[in-house]
Amino acid sequence: MNQPVLETKTVKIPSNNLQIAAYLAQPQAPGTYPGVVVLQEIFGVNEHIRDVTERIAKLGYVALAPALFQRVAPDFETGYTPEDIEIGRKYAWGQTQASELLSDIQAAIDYLKTLPQVKQDGFGCIGFCFGGHVAYLAATLSDITATASFYGAGIPTRTPGGDTPTISHTSEITGTIYVFFGTNDASIPPDHVAQMTTELEKYNISHRVFRYDGADHGFFCDRRASYNPQAAADAWQQVQQLFSSMLTA
Repeated sequence: MNQPVLETKTVKIPSNNLQIAAYLAQPQAPGTYPGVVVLQEIFGVNEHIRDVTERIAKLGYVALAPALFQRVAPDFETGYTPEDIEIGRKYAWGQTQASELLSDIQAAIDYLKTLPQVKQDGFGCIGFCFGGHVAYLAATLSDITATASFYGAGIPTRTPGGDTPTISHTSEITGTIYVFFGTNDASIPPDHVAQMTTELEKYNISHRVFRYDGADHGFFCDRRASYNPQAAADAWQQVQQLFSSMLTA
């Protein structure tokens, strides 16, 4: 099957008094497509996140990856060295606020709504690492009907900015959420996965929990040493299944 030709560019999203840089990928073919927001790891909207954004667009979506660190580190993009991880964690957990992140994600959705080729309801969200944690929060936004959260650490214990843990907002999720973890991920112990599963079941949230034996943190990223091609391939199939409902809605 031929891959659709894409248009890709960096755009600016207005969010209150802030202009957020974001990477946009969309099919060039005429038509209307569902919108998907892509949420970065601690490494910024780097090559991997841009690639994921393009992969989603090739499936028939308009995908947008906003810079979650716009307030503290405009144009931040880095690699995967221990030094890169240290500064990325500092930005993610020391200098972001859950309320601002949610406002910025809503601004990304509102921007997508201004594009004539984007369907006006039923938006998707996918996030990795820090973005996986934030995606769990973003699933509470009423516009988002399908969320894929990859290895979001700390959901039962903390939230950006230090308010009540993100898991406390589980009851506010209105769409479907898929969460993905590796069994070798030391940053997400089994009891954290169990707590999330319990809360999702408690509030009758439409969900699926995927745990991949032998997979580590970052297993989806083919730029990282922890890349696990088998787990990544299966997870990608699950994401396509999750988002497919938006194509027919």
